[in-house]
Amino acid sequence: MDKIRIVLVEDHVLVREGTKDMLNRQPDFQVVAEAGDGEEAINLVSELCPDIVIMDIELPKINGIEATKRIKASNPTISVLVLTAYDNDQYIFALLEAGAAGYLLKDASTSELIQTIRAVYAGELVLHPIVARKVINYFAKHTSSVRAKESEEPAPLTEREMDVLKLASKGMTNREISQNLVISIRTVQVHLSNIFGKLKVGSRTEAVLHAMRKGWLKLEDTIRETTRDTLG
Repeated sequence: MDKIRIVLVEDHVLVREGTKDMLNRQPDFQVVAEAGDGEEAINLVSELCPDIVIMDIELPKINGIEATKRIKASNPTISVLVLTAYDNDQYIFALLEAGAAGYLLKDASTSELIQTIRAVYAGELVLHPIVARKVINYFAKHTSSVRAKESEEPAPLTEREMDVLKLASKGMTNREISQNLVISIRTVQVHLSNIFGKLKVGSRTEAVLHAMRKGWLKLEDTIRETTRDTLG
């Protein structure tokens, strides 16, 4: 079994060690390195090229927002999962703009964290319910300006790719998308790969936010996400 290779970034040693031990007990996880500050995280990710970086926000030297931005700039295919105690709007949108693939609060349970890591690795849209509501509310307030751009910049995606992206924006898994569109899971994966390549993003979260900013997705396309209590 190929393991999900993780770099864990957390400045509190006890929290970091506890999280590392918990993750390494999962048969499909491997914490390949730990970092106590943003600068160390950037260097380790560049050296090790993990699958996922679990990133805190408040870090010495370089904060989690800037570290995420630099990691995604040089390694766009690496997924960054934010794990933090903060649900401030300024942090949420700064990190999503920086390229974070998921945003989870530290009040989440162990099982939720494990599920989230696997979902991010699978390329699924993962936002903590509180964070998801903030994102939806933000776009609700900016609907008019977003839709105004729609006629100016048409989506570079095919009709079927837009169908896949709309379902992904609702938080559907690859299996659910395949059943809805009556296509194979492999075909869904190919469409998502093409979408990521065209939009130059590395995750569903980035693709959906990009599409919403451009006006290619409307607020109602994401309604399912606001009503779900589960992650992924």
